[in-house]
Amino acid sequence: MAASACIHSTNDGAKSWVCLQWWKMTRLLSFIWRLSVGFSPRINGVKGFKSIEDVQDGIPSEVTEIVLVRHGETTWNAAGRIQGQMESDLNEVGQKQAVAIAERLAKEPRPATVYSSDLKRAKHTALEIAENCFCPEVIEVPELKERHVGSLQGLFWTEGEEKEPQAYRAFFSDQNDLEIPGGGESFDQLCERSMHALEKIAKKHKGERVIVVTHGGVIRAVYMKITAAPSAGKLLNASVNVLHFDGKWSIKSWGDVSHLSSVGFLQRGFDGDSKH
Repeated sequence: MAASACIHSTNDGAKSWVCLQWWKMTRLLSFIWRLSVGFSPRINGVKGFKSIEDVQDGIPSEVTEIVLVRHGETTWNAAGRIQGQMESDLNEVGQKQAVAIAERLAKEPRPATVYSSDLKRAKHTALEIAENCFCPEVIEVPELKERHVGSLQGLFWTEGEEKEPQAYRAFFSDQNDLEIPGGGESFDQLCERSMHALEKIAKKHKGERVIVVTHGGVIRAVYMKITAAPSAGKLLNASVNVLHFDGKWSIKSWGDVSHLSSVGFLQRGFDGDSKH
């Protein structure tokens, strides 16, 4: 994954440049090694790694374990810009977050498959995970893309209420069937497609562990649907959330970012429950 030219939170330009070059070199060496053993993950493509037996330790045969991951930080996340279903690249911090979460998950039981939203910020995060976990491909699931937030898309959070007041109020409304003006989805529509996609994945992978890379809005909807809670709180980039499905859903862990201690993350995260 190519590194961005943007440097975050630094006071020493020369030191930052050296650190960036070192990080680039280590990622290049990792990529070369994986090529040497025949590994090359693909999006919905032909399997590119010589087969390794799946390890699904400790998961009962009737249970599916889904590791739900939010994508790494993007340029628009850092700028406070509303993405929705518009595209935005991982920034340098986001690329490092993707590496950190991939290395963390590689130390855990190997997943059977890696799934991803079809938006590139999720796909890039998923590819890093697949590479480190020796999964041969990433399977795109368009139903796991972020919520369409209508005419708010592309605006900054600080200007949304002034420029698109109806859409802004609809986004934060407690009326779950209210669609966001400008072609946006209601919360109920987001919940329906997200939960349907996850349940389809869960039923396909009984007794297995799978990783699903998606977005803050989707993860918020999943949490609120499973728990019936009125809020999901902050959902941080590259956080790990573990679900079990055995005919009904349960949450095993939530919002884990311990793997980001040396990388950093936006403290504000995604919060669809309170106004920015």
